[in-house]
Amino acid sequence: QVQLVESGGGLVQAGGSLRLSCVASGHTLTNYRMGWFRQGPGKEREFVAAVTFEGITLHSDSAKGRFTISRDNAVNTVYLLMNTLKPEDTATYYCAASDRPLSDRPGNYAYWGQGTQITVSP
Repeated sequence: QVQLVESGGGLVQAGGSLRLSCVASGHTLTNYRMGWFRQGPGKEREFVAAVTFEGITLHSDSAKGRFTISRDNAVNTVYLLMNTLKPEDTATYYCAASDRPLSDRPGNYAYWGQGTQITVSP
């Protein structure tokens, strides 16, 4: 079992930045790909970014150029640095872990955190 705990959410003005953190415990993450997803009000869960143990990344089109995923394997932590935030980025952001190849599909991720809320004001 892998337990994931996100932090770093909050209220920010448009154009601002936030960095989310996700700490994993319960299992070594050597064989896990880590991802960030988000779900806005009335919307389906949406892929944001993912990263392999070796640091290979995948970003959604909406995240490219603004968001950056990274991980520190020494402390079992994944980060999502978000710059130039927009009101449409308002959502609950979830960290997830997958033992499948790097993917943008929520169904490929077996473990999920509880989520952290981000609200971007105009």
